[in-house]
Amino acid sequence: MAQVDNAITTVSTKGQVILPKAIRQRKAWDAGTRLIVEETPEGVLLKRAPAFSATRPEEVFGLLPFKGEPKSLEDMEAGILAEARRRHDRD
Repeated sequence: MAQVDNAITTVSTKGQVILPKAIRQRKAWDAGTRLIVEETPEGVLLKRAPAFSATRPEEVFGLLPFKGEPKSLEDMEAGILAEARRRHDRD
């Protein structure tokens, strides 16, 4: 990965820092990108914040209500295959 040699930026009176354009482009960090700021022994690390907070399966399992008989694995596979065929035929 190419690095910006000796890039220097200044902290504004509001605590803002301008990141070099080359870095923002490589990382695809457009205006409004949320970043995690992590202090490390070497300095400060910036990482893109995840779009959604981490969840455990038991926190979300069963959130969508379903009424009717449970579907078998064969029924689910047939439904997936039918949808894949429908999408393929549409193209």
